Amino acid sequence: MLFALRFTDHPTAFDVRKAYLHPHLAWLKQKKDVVKAAGSLREKNSDRPVGALWIVEAENEEQALSIFADDPFWLHGLRASVEVLSWSLAFEDMLNH
Repeated sequence: MLFALRFTDHPTAFDVRKAYLHPHLAWLKQKKDVVKAAGSLREKNSDRPVGALWIVEAENEEQALSIFADDPFWLHGLRASVEVLSWSLAFEDMLNH
């Protein structure tokens, strides 16, 4: 099953993002078989990130929630919250490129 994970960052934790960006990206690379797409979210393109959106493949919601438990951004307090939503592709081959 596919899930959309929408993370919201603590507004005062931008220093955490800067300090742990490279470990976070290395962590995402290791999880690429599960985290199918990931990226930061901004209100406007030139703004600082306010969170992130991931597309995750997991067996169920509980497994989707456990995927990011050891992500450096999560461990070091960047994230204020996470929302997990079941997600359906409009076309089966949309994530295959």
